[in-house]
Formats: sequence, C-alpha cells, structure tokens
Amino acid sequence: MKPGNEVTHEIDNPQPKQRLFMSAYTRYVCYGGARGGGKSHAVRMKAHAMALNYAGINILIVRRTYPELYENHIRPMIEMTSRTEGVVRLAKYVDKSKTLTFFNKSRIKFGYCNGDFDVEQYQGQEYDVLFIDEATHFTEYMFDWLNATVRGANDFPKRTYLTCNPGGVGHSWVKEKFVNAKRDDSTFIFATVHDNAILKKKDPGYLKMLQELPDGLREAWLYGNWDSFVGQYYRMWDREIHVIEPFDIPVHWRRYRTLDYGLDMLAVLWVAIDEDNNAYVYKELHESDLNIYDAAKRILEINGDDKIYDTLAPGDLYSRSQVNGKTVDEMFRSAGVAFSMASNDRVAGWQALAEWLRVVTDLDGITKTSRMKVFNNCYNLIRCLPQLQADNKNPTDCATQPHEITHVCDALRYFAITHARKTPSPKPEPSPLTEHKRKAIGLDRKKYIDDFI
Repeated sequence: MKPGNEVTHEIDNPQPKQRLFMSAYTRYVCYGGARGGGKSHAVRMKAHAMALNYAGINILIVRRTYPELYENHIRPMIEMTSRTEGVVRLAKYVDKSKTLTFFNKSRIKFGYCNGDFDVEQYQGQEYDVLFIDEATHFTEYMFDWLNATVRGANDFPKRTYLTCNPGGVGHSWVKEKFVNAKRDDSTFIFATVHDNAILKKKDPGYLKMLQELPDGLREAWLYGNWDSFVGQYYRMWDREIHVIEPFDIPVHWRRYRTLDYGLDMLAVLWVAIDEDNNAYVYKELHESDLNIYDAAKRILEINGDDKIYDTLAPGDLYSRSQVNGKTVDEMFRSAGVAFSMASNDRVAGWQALAEWLRVVTDLDGITKTSRMKVFNNCYNLIRCLPQLQADNKNPTDCATQPHEITHVCDALRYFAITHARKTPSPKPEPSPLTEHKRKAIGLDRKKYIDDFI
C-alpha cells in the first residue's frame, strides 16, 4: 500500500483538512492554525488507522500534561477500540504502562512531558511514528529529545506529526521549523474553526466566543495568525529588523561582556556600542555543566583578543559559598574573569531591554530599525528571546519557565539595565556674548567657553 494511504475504513469520515493531514506522507506533518480545527481528533484517527494498517508498528502520542493526555486521547481511544472484530477485541489498554496494544501487535504508547526533565524517560526508546499534540506547549529542547525516538531498522514509515495553535512557549520554534519553512520533508496544513463543519454545527457558540476575544488573542485563536503570539513578552521582536549579518567591529567601539551563571548553564554575550549608542550583540557562549574554573576558561577562549571595557554579572554571584567561604565573583577573578555588579531588578531590566529593542522608523520614514541588533551567529539568543512569555501573576515581569531559555535572556537584561540611559542630546553651542556682558561678569571669551562646556 502506498505510504500515506493507510486504511480508514474503521474511522469516521474525516473533514477536508483532516483528510489532508491523514494522507500526507512526508517525514514531518504539521497541522496548525486556529482553535477548533479538529486537530486532536485527526491525531486519533491517523494513529488508529496506522495501527490497523501496519501490524506491529510502534506509535507514541504525547501531550504536555497527563490530564490533557487522558481527556484528549486515552479515554477516546479506549472507546474507539472497545468493540470487537469478529470475536477479537481491537485493542486492550493497560493503564500501568499507558499502552494500547492491538490484536495485530501494533502498539500505541501515551506519554506526557510536563517539564524538560521528563524527556529523559524517553532516552533509548524507539518508535516508528510520533504524534506531538499541541506542539507549541513544548520547548524546542523537548521536541529534539522526543523526535530522536523516531527510528528503527524496519520497514515501517518513520514520521513525526505535530498539531499546534499560535502562542505558547514553543511558538517560535514551531513557526520557524514548520510554518514558515520551505522544506521537502515537511508538510504544513493550515486549519481554522471554519474547516470544522461538525463543531460549527453542534456548537455555534464556540465561534461566537472566538469572535469576541480581545485583540491579539482573537487573531491567534480565530484566524490562526502566527505573527500574533499570545503571551509573548517582546512582541516587537522582528528577525528581519533585529538580526543582521556579522561584520568587523571597529576597534574604537566599547565592548562589554554580560553573563548569567549557574551550574546548569553558563550564558555569556559580547556586546559592542557604537558612536551613536547603538548596541550590537556580536558573540555568545551558551554551555551547560561547567564548574567556575572551566567556565572562566571557556569565556577567555571565546573572548580571544577582544579588549573588554567591562564584564557585567548579577549580584547573586557575590554571595559566599558555605563550602569554602569564597564568593563566585572571587573564584572567577582568580581564574582571570572579573565582574562588575549589575542590577537584578527584573521588571526594570526587562523594560530597559524593551527600550533597546523598540522598533522605530528612520528619518526617511520608510526603513524600520532598532537601537539593538544581534549578529546571526548568536543562535541561542535569537532562539530564546522571542520565546519569553509574560508572567501570569505579574505581566510586567517575564516568566521564569521554561528555565532553559531564560539564562541568555537574563544575561542581556543585565546589559540593558546597566546601559538604560538614553542617548545623550548634543551639547548646545555657547551663545555669543557682547563685550559689555563679558566685562560685566568678569570672563574673557575663552574662559567662558571652557566653563560652559
């Protein structure tokens, strides 16, 4: 049977966009758009069809939390497979292993990934097909781990299916990898509530609810607008404006290092400031599991011959260790890297960074620009900064989760708050004084000008 034409005789008739999802046979298939497009139902239909068609296939269906997994997939699929085929039951569910095993030895495993640490449970496992439902709820780190499980030396198709809506912590990577990507191994299927005739007929109030949502949320949930990121902290971020090709930094520009350090991650950024007080993030270091001395060594290696005017770090690096009585600052200094303390005022820091990133129109009224640009070799900053979300309890602050994206953003925040002052205005020319006025105040012209300046 041709790949993609898996049997559907056991399944309710899919709607047009669901049928596209089920018939696609590229390595990656992404079904995304607005809410109400019938995505979770399409996952269940496709997984069911593949389990029936390929005897012995291994399938993994993942949601972010177990309650979502149970309500959207486990319970409905138990009901779907509860009838018998002749005298044989289609499948049996075992709750302990969260596995639905079919009469033909096909297997659907149900998993959840509530945090980055959960992905380690999938290390070494192999699946032929992976379904990530609501993929924008997952970090890119989670996706990479889960996607690595799709392998095996057999003749079954190897595919990863994703469903998603705009917004959430994974908005940026899903958009970059699958929504905007032009790649031969991927299919993107766009769907909105208008593609779900059954939902519109049975629940007309759902469409009305979407139409009455506030700006931003309505664009994302009703129209599936991927440029509207619900909850995104820096909505002004625009890769076309903020990311540039590297160039040679002039020698006379002041160069800074700014860092965030923990045993889980060292994040360092190199930032240069030009004559007009524009900032250029031109180099980064983003590595995990480094002790202080190895971290200092890596900083110096990446730094090379750059003449650094100052290195900025948060105040918590000045606290004393209970083990040896030394501060982190003192240990870094002994390894050749000295700091200046940066303010750790989170809200003020994020707002200062927003000012740096603010998009303005230049004097000709056409070209948009920003006071801060990022070289395109700073992969981790470009990846993490757009993923920052507003804190649910304090929208003026950024959420501290997922933690793996915050380190490099915190490092940039320390730079932003340290250099938060605005570009100074040009000093005015001294007004001319008449001979009478000069004599009256007892100043000759040269002395007056020197004093004024």
